[in-house]
Amino acid sequence: MPLVLLFLFLLLPILELYVIIQVGQAIGLVPTLLLLILDGFAGAALARSQGRNAWARFNRALAEGRAPARETLDGGMIILGGALLLAPGFITDIVGFALLIPPTRALLRGLVARLARRRVSFAWTVGGGAPPPRRPDRGYDFEGTAHEVTDPPRELEDRR
Repeated sequence: MPLVLLFLFLLLPILELYVIIQVGQAIGLVPTLLLLILDGFAGAALARSQGRNAWARFNRALAEGRAPARETLDGGMIILGGALLLAPGFITDIVGFALLIPPTRALLRGLVARLARRRVSFAWTVGGGAPPPRRPDRGYDFEGTAHEVTDPPRELEDRR
């Protein structure tokens, strides 16, 4: 994890500056700045439309009575993609657009799901090797008896 943070906070800004300078030398300062501004506006519009679609799918899943796991993951990836588009630079813009475009988001969703499954199975093997046993489904009905107690038990009265 420390290497990831080192990359995000130290190396990524240096790489972004390098790419911006290289693009600026290739096409000029003004076109580079216009390109950065334009992809920011295009990314904001794409994030807004994809966010609305994900919200509609989320609500549809809830209305159908199923857990909106895929829709929640899509929503998180759309938020991350929109945030990356706010950061100035071409590298973060490419990753942000990849998170906002549905086909690439589907590929990344599969990758994230596989990584999550691997972590869960790893957590099971640390304790004893096998996943915890599943309890049989008992349904919602439980039988039992109950009675109302209005007076304290005699043992408590004797202690006073």
